[in-house]
Amino acid sequence: MFTTILVQPLANGLVFIYNIIGNLGWAIIIFSILLRVILNPLTKPYMESMKKMKDVAPLLEKLKKKHKNDKLKLAQAQSELYKQKGINPGAGCIPYLLQIVILIAFFRMFTLTLSAGSDLTQSFNKLLYEPLKFSQGAVIETSFFYLDITKPDAFPVSFLPFAIPGVFLFAAAIVQLLSSKMMAQPARVGQITAQKTKESGDDIQAMMQQSMIYTFPIFTLIFGLQFPAGLTLYWLTFSLTQLWQQYNTYGIGEIKPWLNKFGLLKSKS
Repeated sequence: MFTTILVQPLANGLVFIYNIIGNLGWAIIIFSILLRVILNPLTKPYMESMKKMKDVAPLLEKLKKKHKNDKLKLAQAQSELYKQKGINPGAGCIPYLLQIVILIAFFRMFTLTLSAGSDLTQSFNKLLYEPLKFSQGAVIETSFFYLDITKPDAFPVSFLPFAIPGVFLFAAAIVQLLSSKMMAQPARVGQITAQKTKESGDDIQAMMQQSMIYTFPIFTLIFGLQFPAGLTLYWLTFSLTQLWQQYNTYGIGEIKPWLNKFGLLKSKS
């Protein structure tokens, strides 16, 4: 229901920028950056909270050892530690749920408009407020480099049963991988801590955090082959701005071993 409510404002915001830029691809990129700026007050506290979680990981390990036979006391001790350090473990729920809601709303908007083919202007007009509606006979510019924004960023190959991802879709998956890997810094600490405790739940949580590093980029490729390239442009831009925000908070994090492996980062002697 909430995503349906968001569809019309998103469509109007996108078309407002399109009327200034004159190209739907660039309009999507600029609109995505503006959304990141709007959401920044929500995501910044989450980043800071995650950094604090990493810093207190050694203290959490001590608490787990001290209260290994009493789950209630362990929960109370963890809660007290979080309170002392100003940490809110649930701080990331709102911004990340909101990102998912916006992504779904974008998908619905693109399904209603970009997939409409020759009726593109008419489909947009059904969602637009009166001042922004396109005039009869107007043509929306949907070309962006080699892309047609209304079609998936994919190249059919005659000898393969499936299309291969285009440059922008592949880039979106790579950025998602780097973003997940960078955020894995606290997850890695949690995995080490989990291995030293007897609670199977800790191990499962740590394994899930590590597996998501690779599953999210794979899902990006799979779903991107089916969706209009406009959604790929949005996700790529949004992920790039998120990666930059993460870098400002964490540094390169767990990406460092990869950079060292390929000789892209000088190791300190």
